[in-house]
Amino acid sequence: NRIKYKGREVVDFASAEKPGTIIINTRERALYQVMPDGQAMRYLVAVGKEGFSWSGTARVGMKRENPTWTPPPEMIARQPDVPRHMKGGDPANPLGTHAMYLGSTLYRIHGSPDAGSVGEAESSSCFRMRNTDVADLYQRVPVGTTVVVK
Repeated sequence: NRIKYKGREVVDFASAEKPGTIIINTRERALYQVMPDGQAMRYLVAVGKEGFSWSGTARVGMKRENPTWTPPPEMIARQPDVPRHMKGGDPANPLGTHAMYLGSTLYRIHGSPDAGSVGEAESSSCFRMRNTDVADLYQRVPVGTTVVVK
């Protein structure tokens, strides 16, 4: 049931959620931002690899352009050679150009320097987007937006 990436697009989308809500369908590897009149803006996302997926509801607690990145201790334990810190704006920064932080968790909706990973199940629980798509979503999403992960 994965979606072939054609770029972000407005699609028919029946939902009881109010406009502005983000719904991430991990099976489809798609993020939907609910719009009025039974529609949504759909984006392709990368989801958590096996053992790293999750579901539930969160809110966008913070947003950052050119976010800095520091791997959590659990990632360092799994990948000892991972960089310990990357400055915002670094083209290799795994958070890409924009990040929306989900509540007080380590989870984010963020860009990626590796556009080829988008649409795959290979992240460490975050939702990766192409940098052009995350920049578009970022300007549409205020802090406090509800995010439902299914």
